[in-house]
Amino acid sequence: MKTFNTTGTCRPTEHYMVDITERLEIIRKMIERGDYFCINRGRQYGKTTTLEAISTRLSGEFCVFKISFEGLSDKAFADVNTAIAVFLKLLRQEARYTRKEGKLQNLLDEVAPRGLTAFDEIDFADVIAELCSMSSKPVVVLIDEVDQASNNDGFVKFLSVLRNMFLKKSVSPTFQSVILAGVYDIKNLKLKIRPEDQHQYNSPWNIAMPFDVDMSLPTDGIAGMLAEYKADHRLAFDEKFVAQMIHDYTSGYPFLVSRICQIIDNEQFTWDKDGVLKAVNKILNEGSTLFDDIVKKLDEFPELEKNIRRVLFNGYRYTFNYYDKATNLALMFNFVKQENGTFAVSCRLFEIWFYNYFISQDKLSAAFQQGMAEKKQFIHDGILDMSLLLERFAIHMNQTYAMDKENEFIENDGRKIFLTYLRPIINGIGSYHIEEQTRDMDRMDVVVDYLGKQYVIELKIWRGNAYNERGEEQLCRYLEYFDLQIGYLLSFCFNQKKKSGLLPPVTLNGRTLIEAIV
Repeated sequence: MKTFNTTGTCRPTEHYMVDITERLEIIRKMIERGDYFCINRGRQYGKTTTLEAISTRLSGEFCVFKISFEGLSDKAFADVNTAIAVFLKLLRQEARYTRKEGKLQNLLDEVAPRGLTAFDEIDFADVIAELCSMSSKPVVVLIDEVDQASNNDGFVKFLSVLRNMFLKKSVSPTFQSVILAGVYDIKNLKLKIRPEDQHQYNSPWNIAMPFDVDMSLPTDGIAGMLAEYKADHRLAFDEKFVAQMIHDYTSGYPFLVSRICQIIDNEQFTWDKDGVLKAVNKILNEGSTLFDDIVKKLDEFPELEKNIRRVLFNGYRYTFNYYDKATNLALMFNFVKQENGTFAVSCRLFEIWFYNYFISQDKLSAAFQQGMAEKKQFIHDGILDMSLLLERFAIHMNQTYAMDKENEFIENDGRKIFLTYLRPIINGIGSYHIEEQTRDMDRMDVVVDYLGKQYVIELKIWRGNAYNERGEEQLCRYLEYFDLQIGYLLSFCFNQKKKSGLLPPVTLNGRTLIEAIV
């Protein structure tokens, strides 16, 4: 029986997978054109699985050498000649394991050094020309885990040798296509080994074509995978609904998609909204190399953390700048994305993780401690009393912060304080997310899921009665979308004559709105 896989290469005969035929066809056309390119995506984004599929799918049309730098030490790339020797050894090993044409195996056995013997790059070009001439099919080389070589100047110079061979291909046979795969693209490999005062964007791989193929998993593809699983296990559930919900949380990030499915399967959760939410909560509370990498990048680039905080908590819109180093690396790691010319967090699950991470850094704040102390009074028979929660939060805010003196602080951090207060109350049982389309400097909608029940809370800065009425109408439309009858508003008001606390319920368009004023 197939399983959902989140470690290593996914194989169609062993694992439930989304059909990536369309992606492979685009790559095949690039190889046919003779393109050299890089597949650089975040960790666990399907790079190795894609290379495996390319190798299998195209082996009848091309002579494919699929090698990996995983596990190689720095001395393998100490200088360009040693890097060449290591590369030839890997080709020889691949030729033996995959039973390439005998004459190709014989040639590589003859020239590949047994040790890390220096190998002249001119001789190397001759060997590759002879190899490509001998082969009955165009030769394609796939190199996985190129990050292993990223700190070594020898590897960068090796790429320059391949580039020179590419530029001379009209007079000397060479590889049809070379594909590099890793988290870092070649521009950023160069960034890591060159002094900061040198030009950062000179690449030894400027022959590479852009690789703009969407490697996220589409909703219909996820639904197809779930349909296969459903048939195998003789289950009855709405795979299209579950697939849409999984995509809503992951934006098709391959590891996250597979991990949600794997958790539901292993834990025997139900294949419905409740099961997906339970799986999401488990992911948010477990360690992973994916989240470890995010923490590392936030520590390494404080400006990136500052920008993400302001986007999430304050609704700032930052214009995307490709040449901003921190933002570009975050994009490369798939932590953020470009959206209408601005940068945004790449998926809902990452957003929730960022919120939780930033809030956890303020664990000792008064809001967190207050929420922890009061959480029991908000739960009655498994139901979250959101009205009381908002009322108690308003009291906490007015007792803890001097609103008339710290308006700027409250306007910038009021929403963060509320989420800090909320988190210990729902932690481990419920979850929340921010509806991205409503997040701006004046307003954001928080959707709380708690024991199968949803609550929509509009957080907003008070800008006058007219603005408040428009906000109420927007909230009603949102409640209609979620098929909810009751909605909540939390308004941060800086009018000294305000009346703070919980206001009487208002009925609008057949729905009840409950508002708390801070």
